[in-house]
Amino acid sequence: MEIIRKVGFFSVLILTACHSVGGNRSTAAKNDTPKEWTFDFFTPKALPALVTFAVIQDADGTIYRFNTLNRTSDLTGVIGEWNDRDRAAGGHWNHVKRPPRHIIFCWDSVIDKKVYETHLTIPKPVLEKMLRPSATRNYQGNIAYYDRVQIGLAPEGKIAVWLQGINFEPNYRVTPSVLYTLSGDKLDICKGITKHPDGYKYYGDTPDFIKGKKYPYGRW
Repeated sequence: MEIIRKVGFFSVLILTACHSVGGNRSTAAKNDTPKEWTFDFFTPKALPALVTFAVIQDADGTIYRFNTLNRTSDLTGVIGEWNDRDRAAGGHWNHVKRPPRHIIFCWDSVIDKKVYETHLTIPKPVLEKMLRPSATRNYQGNIAYYDRVQIGLAPEGKIAVWLQGINFEPNYRVTPSVLYTLSGDKLDICKGITKHPDGYKYYGDTPDFIKGKKYPYGRW
């Protein structure tokens, strides 16, 4: 991960989209708030996709770009529709110093056999929720924050967003203030960004899972 602080956010995204990045976790904290906020991507069962590049602007205006990301989880409990229970696995890479505000990411939808480019913005009230201690304590009984964003990727380029619940709470569904997805000739920063340059092929459980089912294999 590389951190950039600039004014023209979207100009920076376009200029830096294809550059490689790497880095270590932040150790800085503000008061008793978390040292970092994380974000992870997942798909419904057997409807594979892979996030290949992401640019994040956090609540303080710092911009981060990621060429290496945590894996895009396949959640076996998400079948036919979203739910507020299942959670994507974490990892080393997907973290920022402050709550993520603007997110742009490129992804290979293997199930759709195309590249998508998604732009989303987290609303200000949700950012404020992430910065406040939760009324629910964590499993150790300590003060906890909503410091994990979960992003679901479904067929037709459909996106859903949650804050991960604390302890046994359900996840908190978020309605982005901006959300749109581009593909084909409309791609901007995601042109040429793919992990499948030779085309897409279904693998694993996907062929059997979709057999006899109607696309898009659920209500997303």
